[in-house]
Amino acid sequence: MWCCEGVCPAAGSCRSVSLQGSQCPAGRTGSPGNGCQLGGGVSGAARPSVGVVGSEWSNCQPWQAPGGQRGKELPGLGSWDEAVGLAPRATGEAEAFRENLQEMDQFLGPYPYETLKKWVSLTSFISEAAMKKLQPESRQICAFSEVLPVVAGRLTRDRAEQRLPPFGATCRSYAEGVARLPQMKPKAGTEIRFTELPKQMYPDGATPEEITRHSMDLSYALEKVINQRYASQPVDLLAELQFAFICFLIGNVYDAFEHWKRLLNILCRSEDAIGKYQDLYINLISVLYHQLSEIPADFFVDIVSQDNFLTSTLQVFFSCTCSAAVDGTLRKKAEKFKAHLTKKFKWDFEAEPDDCAPVVVELPEGVQVD
Repeated sequence: MWCCEGVCPAAGSCRSVSLQGSQCPAGRTGSPGNGCQLGGGVSGAARPSVGVVGSEWSNCQPWQAPGGQRGKELPGLGSWDEAVGLAPRATGEAEAFRENLQEMDQFLGPYPYETLKKWVSLTSFISEAAMKKLQPESRQICAFSEVLPVVAGRLTRDRAEQRLPPFGATCRSYAEGVARLPQMKPKAGTEIRFTELPKQMYPDGATPEEITRHSMDLSYALEKVINQRYASQPVDLLAELQFAFICFLIGNVYDAFEHWKRLLNILCRSEDAIGKYQDLYINLISVLYHQLSEIPADFFVDIVSQDNFLTSTLQVFFSCTCSAAVDGTLRKKAEKFKAHLTKKFKWDFEAEPDDCAPVVVELPEGVQVD
């Protein structure tokens, strides 16, 4: 068991998590370098079930149980073996711990109820079934995925068989140096099992006119995403959106952040789908409301281009919700959300997008336009 500096994982202090449900674990106290001690609780007090199992939390120290005992087990968590890692307990042992929960109460920390409401809002659509479908087979989510080489190349004979130069050979160009880098792939069972998002936004054999239409309205791509897993209940797609955001917010998984951005882009740019899946989009606004409360206003600004991904994406979404085909409830909720973002972040959704603005062309000298 590892304990942190009095910070609940919902506040984003961890480096590696394995989600087990939609609730935050018990509070933890302690300071780095001095070991950690779980705070005392009220004997016999009821607590919500622990919902997150974690390892390698930032600024953490192994918990030293009273009497110098290491490896203290907690109900629903499992035990920490410093030589092996975090391993789930057998079913019988877990039940025994739950039955003796009151006896262990004096060694447990109080549940951080002040963050419970926020945690529930961020995970409102993540059911146990959705979690099991999305989490890695290893049941652990790490900020830096473990990778393996596609082909062996550590030994001299391996490189000779692949006709690669020796390790000590000097690179004659940058391109050659990049080409020498080994091709890596994630270790089997460690990848988050997100839905595969389409790279081609239009059907095969589409005409130029259809390619243009599907590139502007991504409803075709959204239908492909929904049909993979969520055909019976499209609103469950929001569980994946929340799961990706949580993995980034708490686990610092950059790939999850990129998936969140790509999925949100498809959702916001699907004009025809907004009229078809109105319940999905009404709930999407609620999900975004809580997610955007956790990040600073300039977080989505591209450092190089200074373009804000979120404002340009939501600008398209708000323009789509103004359509007469959109239900009045969704339209009013979108207008309120737009006003909220404008007031809180000072984002301008009325400005014309750069790709729609007129282009000024200087004519060659002597050329006139009638």
